[in-house]
Amino acid sequence: MTVSLEQLRRCHVAVDLGAARTRVFVKGAGLVVDEPSVAAVNTRTGALIAVGALAEKMTGRTPDYIRVVRPVSGGTVVDIEMAQRMLRHLLGEKLRRQLRRKPRLRAAACTPHDSDPLAQRAAVETLVGLGARRVELVDTLIAAAVGCGLPVEQPTATMIMVCGAATTQVAVLSLGAIVTAERIPVGGDAIDHAIIQHLRHHHELMLPSQSVRPLQLALSGNGLTPHGPASTEIHGRDVATGLARSVTVDTAAVREAIHTPLTAVLDGIGKVLRDCPPDLVADLADRGIMMVGGSALLPGLDQMLRDATGMPVHIAERPDVCAVLGLGAMLEGKVQPMILDPLGDHRGLADDRDDDRGRNRDHVYADDLTE
Repeated sequence: MTVSLEQLRRCHVAVDLGAARTRVFVKGAGLVVDEPSVAAVNTRTGALIAVGALAEKMTGRTPDYIRVVRPVSGGTVVDIEMAQRMLRHLLGEKLRRQLRRKPRLRAAACTPHDSDPLAQRAAVETLVGLGARRVELVDTLIAAAVGCGLPVEQPTATMIMVCGAATTQVAVLSLGAIVTAERIPVGGDAIDHAIIQHLRHHHELMLPSQSVRPLQLALSGNGLTPHGPASTEIHGRDVATGLARSVTVDTAAVREAIHTPLTAVLDGIGKVLRDCPPDLVADLADRGIMMVGGSALLPGLDQMLRDATGMPVHIAERPDVCAVLGLGAMLEGKVQPMILDPLGDHRGLADDRDDDRGRNRDHVYADDLTE
């Protein structure tokens, strides 16, 4: 893990800033915020009009002077000031007052695998602006694996696939660390975009930009599988006339439309398996792949992965909140590291823990940001 469990137990709040949704876990209170990462701003006055679900409903329906922004893209904060304002309103005055009472507020945040230092610093500065004195960064892959109950601390291979809105992350974990991982710039948004383009080019139909996910419209039930419905009716706007129109779409053609972005995901899984040691690959043949993230609920995606890899594929019980729940479990001390010396001589482990406390590479102090 990027930081020790001892350091995470001292944190008071865990934040998962995702491209689609923002989630906040407070120690002792559980998951307190689960809202879309969207904010609506009045460009004339600079005032924040709405955040979360209400701001998401405004997408594509606002006058010129109201702008709907997404301060997080691909798990990286791209607008620090707007992200801070959004988080303040999502937390609410009562919860922020409770957090301010902490003498030295510590926060933990999820960061995508292999994120660059600028992206990590943006996440730190966002939480520092909300009053955090110290921020610990945890890899999203490890937090999600803990959240869905995988035995990451054991010397056996576990493969996890985090399906986000903008990116898909695949990794093989063993002994509480990442053995090999791949970050693919394809997510749920790319699949939705492929369906929108298919309907536009072949049926001359434009779907609403939000309202409901076009994927849920085009694929009902097991639409991605050959056993699903043969066709489905879609309502949208005619490209030529601008009038409302409905068409009947062949789901087999939709499967072909989303095959291109999913091919990149399958290539990423193949690369991770090729880079993985043979002993761990043998474990994966039995344990399979665990899917988490909001896009893991895509109908038929698990069956498509089974057919392509030949391995068992499972979907977590609550795939959309696995990462923040895993981070919360670390904060509350529910995760115990495996003891490598069962004979009772733990002096070496204690010395290692003291060394970890002395290193500053795994955490950032708020006071250092002014240098």
